[in-house]
Amino acid sequence: MEATDSARTFLKDVKRVVVKVGTAVVTRADGRLALGRLGALCEQIHELNSQGFEVILVTSGAVGVGRQRLRYRRLINSSFADLQKPQDELDGKACAAVGQNGLLALYDSLFSQLDTSSAQLLVTDNDFRDPQFRKQISETVNSLLSLKVIPIFNENDSISTRRAPYEDSSGIFWDNDSLAALLALELKADLLVLLSDVDGLFTGPPSDPQSQLIHTYVKEKHERLITFGDKSRVGRGGMTAKVKAAVHAAYAGVPVVITSGFAVDNIIRVLDGERIGTIFHRDSNTWTSNGEASGREMAVAARECSRRLQAISSQERSKILLAVADALEANTKLIISENEADVATAQEAGYEKSLVARLALNSGKISNLANSIRVLAEMEEPIGRIQKKTQLADGFILEKTSSPLGVLLIIFESRPDALVQIASLAIRSGNGLLLKGGKEAKRSNSILHKIITSAIPENVGERLIGLVTSRDEIPELLKLDDVIDLVIPRGSNKLVSQIKSSTKIPVLGHADGVCHVYVDKSADLDMAKRIVTDAKTDYPAACNAMETLLIHKELLQTELVNELVLELQNKGVSLYGGTRACELLNIPKAHSLHHEYSSLACTVEIVDDVHDAVDHIHQHGSGHTDCIVTEDHEVAEVFLHQVDSAAVFHNASTRFSDGFRFGLGAEVGISTSRIHARGPVGVEGLLTTRWIARGDGQVVDGDKGVIYTHKELPSQA
Repeated sequence: MEATDSARTFLKDVKRVVVKVGTAVVTRADGRLALGRLGALCEQIHELNSQGFEVILVTSGAVGVGRQRLRYRRLINSSFADLQKPQDELDGKACAAVGQNGLLALYDSLFSQLDTSSAQLLVTDNDFRDPQFRKQISETVNSLLSLKVIPIFNENDSISTRRAPYEDSSGIFWDNDSLAALLALELKADLLVLLSDVDGLFTGPPSDPQSQLIHTYVKEKHERLITFGDKSRVGRGGMTAKVKAAVHAAYAGVPVVITSGFAVDNIIRVLDGERIGTIFHRDSNTWTSNGEASGREMAVAARECSRRLQAISSQERSKILLAVADALEANTKLIISENEADVATAQEAGYEKSLVARLALNSGKISNLANSIRVLAEMEEPIGRIQKKTQLADGFILEKTSSPLGVLLIIFESRPDALVQIASLAIRSGNGLLLKGGKEAKRSNSILHKIITSAIPENVGERLIGLVTSRDEIPELLKLDDVIDLVIPRGSNKLVSQIKSSTKIPVLGHADGVCHVYVDKSADLDMAKRIVTDAKTDYPAACNAMETLLIHKELLQTELVNELVLELQNKGVSLYGGTRACELLNIPKAHSLHHEYSSLACTVEIVDDVHDAVDHIHQHGSGHTDCIVTEDHEVAEVFLHQVDSAAVFHNASTRFSDGFRFGLGAEVGISTSRIHARGPVGVEGLLTTRWIARGDGQVVDGDKGVIYTHKELPSQA
């Protein structure tokens, strides 16, 4: 069972939550109150309170607030001579007494603005030694919660008998983290959330780039592996204290999440089951298998395997691809069986027909995939190809050569055949690969991944291609810009936009496939009908299917328009019109001229001429693939040169915009980006370049001893 699934299971039953907010969250770096963070905290608690959750707040910060205020009082009440003397440290208990008043007054004011009431409860370690106190505090809290009042707890440091309130860890509790854990147990909470100034528990100091966020704390695994950084800049214990309190509460029966209090909605996100922060649970050791690898481990392993793949000969890499193709065909029945289960589940769940169409595999598709892999295997070796060769000086040769990018992260939806294409391209181009497919294709992706990796020899390693099984792992993977070199999202506009805004890793992809076919006034009638119907109906769910049909206005006087409309409608295509077409052709108005139907539907619009068509495409298109049907070659050249899309066709269906049909063997996706690769991305789009120099002892020495020739030499294979 995955940890994330188990987390969602126990979170479904959560009603009573204890939230502890630390001093580093409550105050800014200068010691003043962080009003924005406190406001966001109160808004989250108010929202949860209105949803029926019972929220108990444990707050730190009183001592820090009091210290800041007393320093100010001492400053204005001191003479210049007094200020020249060494300043004694302020009494912590006095700071607590002054700060507690201001802090709780602020909470009361903030909650009042939200029409929510709060109550102050100050406790000390000695209070909990009295069984009657424990009983009374439980009754009081239950009464407050029944009235929708937020109980706010803090240790009463001003009268605490602890020998050194900031160092002494003896007693029943020793700081507000351990107080929160104690209260969570005492008040029978379902969850404890500890808000910190970092995202959760890391394997080392969070500032260390090599440190990894631990999503699920397993005591047996992590206890000896974690290296703690500095203590909190203003509180008592920092992360060490939080982990100690979290382990105590979790193993006593109350799950704990440590997460950042700097985000405005982390408490709500935790309760929504999102994979943020670090979970502590007494059953966590049963949630993950010992062999489960983290995203970073998978990426590092993929890089190591890719280097071994690059080290073998071109013939050996081709043999791997041929073995993959044979394995796919040999396991056709098994693949179809698993795929049929995915399709049935998707249909039962009510997925759109276009998604189900992209999801489905059959023996013909599998055979085509195998053949495309064999085409890749027979391609000229792409790695180490000399693109430019220059003699820099006598006996000093520089070569510019093709080289794999490194490790690719491909995130795709619905189509399991994409997994096969991408994996084969990665092998051909010498890249490591991490794949994350849609949950609707879970079984199909799993069996395809197993078949493909089983064909990779041990001297390369099956971890060359890793399969990411949980959607919740994506945010963490997108942070790994030191081990992942390129992200390629294949899917909806929403998916691609989310990926681009969530990572520093370069992203290659397209957000929409709004493809146009423009039928010019000189178009051949039969040709236009063939191209238009093929572009729309051959595979409506494909990103290279026609979504908008543009028609020259003069064709309204001919039979061509009626025949095109009838041809499409006879094929089951629903038509929606632009401003002009909806009136002239009597069809419903399209809600948008930039729309990817991915089904048997399309937009129709009337344009004045080729220039109007080009303008329409630039305004409403997506830069994917656009086509003109015309017998006028001058008009065709205007269209071909002025339409600024990744692929532009004359008298050919937009469905040809495909890596296999372009002779690339397969494609990892179609890019509408303008940097690195554009259009169908095959092997060459997964390569970069590097420089190799061969000299015989040359040194720069201020360029005095080198006679540069910069002579271009013929490139050799």
